[in-house]
Amino acid sequence: MLVNGQWTEKWQPVQATDVKGGFVRQASGFRNWITVDGGAGPSGVAGFKAEAGRYHLYVALICPWASRTLIARKLKGLEDVVSVSVVEPAMTDQGWRFGDDRGATPDHLNGASYIHEIYTRADPHYTGRATVPVLWDRQRGTIVNNESAEILRMFNAGFGALARNGIDLYPVDLRPSIDALNDRLYSRLNNGVYRAGFATTQLAYEEAFADVFGMLDELETQLTGTGPFLFGERLTETDIRLFVTLVRFDAAYHGLFKCNRRRLRDYGALSRYLTRILAVPGVRETVNIDHIKRGYYAIKALNPTGIVPLGPELPDFEERS
Repeated sequence: MLVNGQWTEKWQPVQATDVKGGFVRQASGFRNWITVDGGAGPSGVAGFKAEAGRYHLYVALICPWASRTLIARKLKGLEDVVSVSVVEPAMTDQGWRFGDDRGATPDHLNGASYIHEIYTRADPHYTGRATVPVLWDRQRGTIVNNESAEILRMFNAGFGALARNGIDLYPVDLRPSIDALNDRLYSRLNNGVYRAGFATTQLAYEEAFADVFGMLDELETQLTGTGPFLFGERLTETDIRLFVTLVRFDAAYHGLFKCNRRRLRDYGALSRYLTRILAVPGVRETVNIDHIKRGYYAIKALNPTGIVPLGPELPDFEERS
């Protein structure tokens, strides 16, 4: 946690709770947008024009929010436009750390040891959690945005001809339906698993648990006999939002977060859906089950021994095609 630009305490997974003891997620602090002409986006200020080589993405492969942005970057063909650094999977007392752990990278751009140093480079007086993803502007030496949902949409539409535009993850005609399902997915499932895992009272846990499995049951029904994606033939950002939670479910949320009524592989339609998403070119490359397991099971508040389970491995998800 940064307070006025200073790291003040050891990292903790829960920084705030509601009156029921439920987990409360911090709002993102940087909300500017990259646009084709550099004009202001839906929030923030102007001045972040789409340019190849100007922007850099900081991610953790364990993190579903960061993984949203990695998938969008792949699907839109932005690998040579936006560079990437990957932190180590295990959270340290100072939060996300760069290094040479397998699958991770040093910070070759800013030479930081920890993600919180990127935040204080952008704002020497920053107060808040130092989260990923972070979208950095080399030219201005600052953070553009640290809200994954907005970075995803920037990658979809903010880079114009620099991107591969054969796929539109947020098509105009589906936007009302996408927004409505996104809201429900976030509160009940994407964040619902965290509300269950980090609940500090039985009541908060049981409410989150009911939301998680109520949403999974609903999605199982929706995807039975339909598809291949949530809105038919078109892959959208909502599929990405769902996928990043599903691919982590059996590996982390089922056991560590006590979401153990059923495994994902006990759902036939959802298992087949997960297999289809993994088969989309570029998606599988963004998934690192080793980082996911080592990262989640390194959370000392939930797993004091630090023992990492041997299973499941990613191929297990692909058996039910």
